[in-house]
Amino acid sequence: MWLTRPFNERSTQIFLLILIVAVTAVTILHLAVPEGHPLYVSGYTVGLLGKYLTYALLAVAVDLVWGYLGILSLGHGAFFAIGGYAMGMYLMRQIGDRGTYGDPILPDFMVFLNWDSLPWYWLGFDMAWFAFAMVLIAPGLLALVFGWLAFRSRVTGVYLSIITQAMTFALMLAFFRNEMGFGGNNGLTDFRELLGFDLRSEATRLGLFIASAVALALGYWLCRAIVGSKLGRVCVATRDAEARTRFLGYRVERFQLFVFVVSAMLAGVAGALYVPQVGIINPSEFDPIFSIEVVLWVALGGRASLYGAVIGAVLVNYAKTVFTGVMPDAWLFALGGLFVFVTVFLPKGVAGLLERRARRRDDADVMSEKEATA
Repeated sequence: MWLTRPFNERSTQIFLLILIVAVTAVTILHLAVPEGHPLYVSGYTVGLLGKYLTYALLAVAVDLVWGYLGILSLGHGAFFAIGGYAMGMYLMRQIGDRGTYGDPILPDFMVFLNWDSLPWYWLGFDMAWFAFAMVLIAPGLLALVFGWLAFRSRVTGVYLSIITQAMTFALMLAFFRNEMGFGGNNGLTDFRELLGFDLRSEATRLGLFIASAVALALGYWLCRAIVGSKLGRVCVATRDAEARTRFLGYRVERFQLFVFVVSAMLAGVAGALYVPQVGIINPSEFDPIFSIEVVLWVALGGRASLYGAVIGAVLVNYAKTVFTGVMPDAWLFALGGLFVFVTVFLPKGVAGLLERRARRRDDADVMSEKEATA
């Protein structure tokens, strides 16, 4: 069955094993090792690693459409941000005392703007199931509408990339406006609790870190299942020769739309897990520069490998954390130089380098066996 096929792949087995070992190690070093010990993992580090995992899930979502469908999306930051805002709206409605009918009071920024009632699109976000559903529905619906219009019109290549970037920029400008009801340039922040758990507690941070790892594992498995199925083969054929695929009778736009929507929903889940761990969501997440940076993660890790996207996301963001602490003004120059280096010396990214070494090792083993039998 196509859903279980990824577990038979060596790359998936290795990826899941490394992820389980890493999460287990971080959990043990955080809970069992006393504070002050060199091996102790602090709550801050746990939250930072959790953020890296959400970025990794976002990178996997981008690699699904870019690596296997040939769509260079420069707007996935929009889906990430929309999922984050859906979670942020739920967290904001958990703040403060309850009103006469049991509903939370208005968020602080609405009180400051003299609003007397919640906008209609905020209704229902006091219920966790509704908010979690919107984490998937909102970015998925945006991707459905955008993708239907774009793919139906057969917009491809650089033109599609520009349109996705324009969409993200337009949403950023809209969310900066106070009239939109999303906190303007300050966004949503000062979150207190999630499902009754205190977001400032060490246990909640660890729980969110584990939840991010589980989401990454499930997202990776879903993407591997898609690319390993007939749907995935049609996507690769569309990427390599769209006209020929159409001539064979496939409705290419339907395949593109389905995969694009799935990718957007995965990005929304990543954004939803990102927000409670960093404590804020604002329009800067819509910045087109962020979406371009995600593409750099995938390029560094290795396009059309999925696990390479995870490697690229973790490596670049760890480097960003270290580099911005030493020379914050030079980070963008370092990122640009890294992209040039990868383009020139590692065109297939880190994943390509690992696969090439593994192939050489296998070839060496085969030659050794032939020499032994000669």
